[in-house]
Amino acid sequence: MTTIEGTVRIPPHRFGEPLEDVAIETLNESYNGQLDKNLGLIVGVTSIEEMGEGVLIMGDGAAYHNVIFNAIFFKPEQQEVVEGEVIDIAEFGAFVRIGPMDGLVHVSQVTDDYINYDPRNASLIAKESKKILTEGDRVRARIVTLSLKGKTVQESKIGLTMRQPNLGKFEWIEKEKAKALEKKMAKVE
Repeated sequence: MTTIEGTVRIPPHRFGEPLEDVAIETLNESYNGQLDKNLGLIVGVTSIEEMGEGVLIMGDGAAYHNVIFNAIFFKPEQQEVVEGEVIDIAEFGAFVRIGPMDGLVHVSQVTDDYINYDPRNASLIAKESKKILTEGDRVRARIVTLSLKGKTVQESKIGLTMRQPNLGKFEWIEKEKAKALEKKMAKVE
């Protein structure tokens, strides 16, 4: 949550509506989906802290108000562990939706195994372990590369890895935990 100072344009056809509601809606239309290098992706304007008197500009008819408003941002961080859903599989990797943004797990970062792409089933298959990654799978990954350049999500790039302990498809993580527990129990006996 961040407090921002700006200006909101209230069109004349909305003058009869509650001013704060129109301002929040207009700010959301203007700012949602915008990317700021320092703050991240603006997800939504939540409230107005202060709203100044409206100023009319000749030839426009709209009222311009200086506002201080609260907005929620999503800012991924380098080395952050994130959870998401695989939304698309390509020959070169898997796209994972993490909140309002998408990241890419390159095939070289899915597992330590050699990966084959199966175009018929749109899946990535590990050659030796037979692990399969498909659209809709829930995964945990670490952000290894991050570029929040430009003003839109499409211009940003998030590189992910699942080649570390406790990362990958949730099913794989649970199997690894079960194996580790079995080994531990075998040592105790």
